[in-house]
Formats: sequence, C-alpha cells, structure tokens
Amino acid sequence: MATAVQSVEATCFTSRPAAEAYLGGVCFKLGPPQLIGAELEWLTAQLPDYVRPDLAALAEALGPHTPRTIDPSSPAQPLPGGSAVTVEPGGQIELSSAPYYSARELCDYLAADQAVLAELLSSRSILMSSEAADTRRPAQRLLQSPRYCAMESRFTGIGPFGKLMMCNTAATQISVDAGADPVAVEKRWHLLHAIGPALIAAFACSPRLYGVPDGQWASQRMRTWLELDSPRTTGTPHIADYAGWVLDVPLLCIRNDGTDWTAPDGATFADWVEGALDDVIGRPTPADLDYHLTTLFPPVRAAGHLEVRYLDAQPGDQWRVPIAAIDALLSGPGAMAEALDAALPTAERWRDAAEFGLADLELRAAATALLSLAAAYSPDPEFVRLLDAAAERCCRGQAPSEDR
Repeated sequence: MATAVQSVEATCFTSRPAAEAYLGGVCFKLGPPQLIGAELEWLTAQLPDYVRPDLAALAEALGPHTPRTIDPSSPAQPLPGGSAVTVEPGGQIELSSAPYYSARELCDYLAADQAVLAELLSSRSILMSSEAADTRRPAQRLLQSPRYCAMESRFTGIGPFGKLMMCNTAATQISVDAGADPVAVEKRWHLLHAIGPALIAAFACSPRLYGVPDGQWASQRMRTWLELDSPRTTGTPHIADYAGWVLDVPLLCIRNDGTDWTAPDGATFADWVEGALDDVIGRPTPADLDYHLTTLFPPVRAAGHLEVRYLDAQPGDQWRVPIAAIDALLSGPGAMAEALDAALPTAERWRDAAEFGLADLELRAAATALLSLAAAYSPDPEFVRLLDAAAERCCRGQAPSEDR
C-alpha cells in the first residue's frame, strides 16, 4: 500500500483513549446555540435526453464555482449567498450553506444561491430536479476519485443499495450548533434522534427508486441508508457512546499518495490506532481521524456541530419547511420538552418511518404534532404559515410531493 497522506501534525495516535479524547473535542464544540446551516441536493440531467451531465459540462457551467473534486485547479468560489457548490458521485449537485444566525436568513441566502446555480447550469442545458430519488436512470458513478472507488467497492460487497444511494438519491441536511455545555449537547442530541422517525415520515417523498429489488417505500432514499452498511449508518442514540462507535466502524478507505485507497477488510480505526495495521501503514494522525469522520453516515452526525441527515430532498422550495421545523423545535427548553413528549412514542421506529411513512397512524400523529409545535414556536410569520400547512398535510396523510 502507498504511503499514507501525512498530517501537518506529526503526532500519531498510539492508544484508543487518546483517540477518544481527541474525538470529544472535535465532534462536539461547545458554545451558545446560535447558528444554523443546511445542505440541499438536487438530481441533475442534461437536456433534452435527460442523461447525466458529464463532468466537463458541469465545469463549463459552474466556472469559478466548480468544486475541486471535478477540477483540482478551480478556485471553488462560493456563490454570492455564501454557499459552496459540490457535486456528488452520480452528478447530483449540492449547495452547502454558510452558517447563519437565523433560519430566515439561511433560507433567503440559500434561495438566492439556488436561483444563481440554476441559471449557471441552464447555460449548458443542465436541469436541477428537486427529487429525492432518481426513478428514470440506472445508477452510474461520474466521480472516479479514489474515495468513491473505495466506497463503491465496499458497498457493492454488501448489496445493491450502496451505488443507488451514491448516484440516485438526494437529501436535505440541516446543521445546528451542538450546545452550550455537555448537558445541553446531550439533550439536543437526544431530541434530534427522537424526532427523526416522525420527521422522516413527515417529509418522505421518494416512494420509487430505479433499480430497487422490490417493494414501494415512503422514502426509498432513507431505505438505501438502512440497507447498505449498518455499522457505518446506524450510529448511536447515546452521545456517551459516540467516540467508541466512531473508532469501531470499519475503515471505508485509507488516504495515500496512490490511486488505491482500499482499506484492509474489516479493519476499524481502533485497529489502526492499536497497531494492527503496522505491517502495511504507520499509525494514524489526527488528520486521518478527521477524514474517517467524513466516511461515517449516521442519522445525526457530530462534526463539531450536529448534522441532521435523515430527510429527503423536498419538492420545489419546500426545503424551507424542515429547516424551519428543526430550528423551532430546538429553540428553547419549552419547545424541546414538548417535542420530546410528542416524539417518544415513535422514537425508535426508523425503518417503519422509511417504509410506511404517514400511512402509519402513530407516525402520522407524531409528525402532525411536531409540525404543529414547530409552528407554535417559530418566530417567523411565513414559517408559521408553512409549518401549519405541513401539519395539516401530515394529518391528511399526504406526502410533500402531493401538496405542491
């Protein structure tokens, strides 16, 4: 195996406790919860034939905003509203917002950047499609970086859902501050997990996905995550277990100076720290652990802040609704306590939420209650209107795509 990419920090981890201590500092950064951000993904298609756009066409359209995964020499400038543009393995395009102090500010800047992005892509006849799952095209990976080659190789060895997730799905992701102190972080972490199944049901809008073996789920996108690599995707609802979980997840890849980043089969980061890989590679650095964190895909991921990763991409501009909901439900002790009460009956029902969505009456009731609560606690009149409408939609058992 080629030499590992070296961190500017020469220190290597030589014990599991040292790695766990490091994770405690980088995964949960303490401070008053003030900021919110989001990542929005869209499927893309080259018109008129609705084929995947090639990378050259994307680079021509994006110009100085082209991500370095496509052109390593690109300045990768953010869009005017501060959003960075990234491209996912199947050609999906993503806006990663800057952090903002309010959900209103976040949504306004994201909407402006979405309009700019759509105009740039249209210059090369590339369409952004607000669908959470591609129903028209077989999975095809455009990005050929060593990371994605290693990822596809691992996932393919598990089953068919990995490549589908990589190439044929799109999500709405929301990031919030971890919390002011360890007790607050634990409460926010617990709540984001507890409300997850009900919100999956509330915003599920991917009942079909090209190439799925069987069945029709409310969220085929979430189904791919549940099926593809459970040690990497299930995470832990208990914050005290997070560092241990990170270290015990099998390595997806090991960065090096070559093109083959394949990790030894079954080896975990803990194995690497404890010397089990000394015959093929040196001990890992903090930079290696930072990179390992980017290869973990739990429903809620700790990255200094907390990333909510369990929601489908929403039709049209309805991505504002889950942003407004998460923001309001975390807005204070009262909102959080009421939200937890509403969510607890369905808190563990991740698979049922993805499969049945609002057709399950218990999930429907929890989703309706949470969105009604969010409307009650939101300080923004437009968000109140959107959240009330979403609560009524959930009460009727309708998916977002049925309520345009």
